Amino acid sequence: MTIRAASAYYIHVYIRREQVWEVCRSRTRNQRKVREIRKLNMVMEEEIVIVGAGIAGLATAVALRRVGIKALVLERSDCLRASGAALTLGPNAWLALEALGVAHKLTPHYPVRQKSRMMNVATGEVQEVSLLINNKGGPITVHRKALLVSLAEELPSESIRFSSKPISIEAQAQEGPYTIGLEDGTVITTKVLIGCDGVHSFVAQKLGLAEPIYSGRMAVLGLAVFPEGHEVREDVLQLLDVGKRGGFVPLNDKEIYWFITFNAPKGEAIPKDPQEIQKQVIENYAKDFPPAYTEVVRHCDLSTLTMTPLRLRLPWDVIFGNISKGNMTVAGDAMHPMTPDLAQGGCSALEDAIVLGRHVGKSFIDNGKLVPAAVARAIEGYVKERRWRAALLITASFISGRAQAGGEGGWFMKMFRDSIFYRFLFRKFMGIADYDCGKLPLMDDQNKTH
Repeated sequence: MTIRAASAYYIHVYIRREQVWEVCRSRTRNQRKVREIRKLNMVMEEEIVIVGAGIAGLATAVALRRVGIKALVLERSDCLRASGAALTLGPNAWLALEALGVAHKLTPHYPVRQKSRMMNVATGEVQEVSLLINNKGGPITVHRKALLVSLAEELPSESIRFSSKPISIEAQAQEGPYTIGLEDGTVITTKVLIGCDGVHSFVAQKLGLAEPIYSGRMAVLGLAVFPEGHEVREDVLQLLDVGKRGGFVPLNDKEIYWFITFNAPKGEAIPKDPQEIQKQVIENYAKDFPPAYTEVVRHCDLSTLTMTPLRLRLPWDVIFGNISKGNMTVAGDAMHPMTPDLAQGGCSALEDAIVLGRHVGKSFIDNGKLVPAAVARAIEGYVKERRWRAALLITASFISGRAQAGGEGGWFMKMFRDSIFYRFLFRKFMGIADYDCGKLPLMDDQNKTH
């Protein structure tokens, strides 16, 4: 090879190498740009973030929207959750739903329950108890999914982000903003953070609220389906046994909502197989119940069947605990988990939504925007209004549950339940649902959220 040829060869190799390196450098720059773009796209800024798309979360989002405030709802599931099959809503809940503008979607489809028959399983004695509250109206049992859908329909589709589980929350200052890290890597910053994420609330943990405690009881509930129709015409039937209470209520001509609660030691294993749970109810927990009850359980749609330990937050933890910190707070079960014995879990969540929407909405309307210091004062007002009401509901529900279970105190507790509680005290306890949480503030049309 001549010198000229060798020089030409090495020059060619050098140029080619540089071209390759340039391609590599270009790809590296492009990859870096892509990562930066992805990173930018993964950071979101929101005015208000609500964690949890259950009753409390969706109702709070609707309440805020009614006063002109957009909120993003984060839901860890990939769709609306409907665990619980059905729930009973008292007059207090319907006043809240009217304020949210959704009551009319549900009331035509479900009847008002006027009375309940209480049967002592051991003696067969039956008492009839009025469910009308101060002669104003009785409770209405609805499909839980129907309530969630009715609320979700009031929100823009983009306002609910599914498959979004928070794994970190950091406050940048005393009154926010807050940085929320999601499991998928997304980062969200928000001025206001509201935890509606249930009994084991991640937001409540960040606030330092004490963990809910086990009540000593379990609950199983589900939805029985009769394709050809059923013949149950009673408003509500409840069955009372030693340490147990079951019952059912027809939702329509083909569906019956049923439940059973019973005493159980802490840590008792919960079967994962719905068929096994159904078998345990029929052969164990409700073995002494009338055949009509076990027939309902046999017709259960197993996809609706749930078994769960009943938990509550101690009333003094609600009264004296950190329900809020700056512009971060909680609502619904995240604030005040309670036993279901007065059917006030969902009702109180709806109350929370209206009260929180009223306080934050008034601040927003007065200032024309969300001012952190003003919103913090609004949240303080919300907490002040809800503490004692929530503590009362927790306490009354727990006492009602213990009284209705009977048995634990021997003959005295059974006598107290059958001869005193249902005859003289039950309607007093039910009267706790005779409560109006108020309305949402009015706003000018020009300020309404579109």
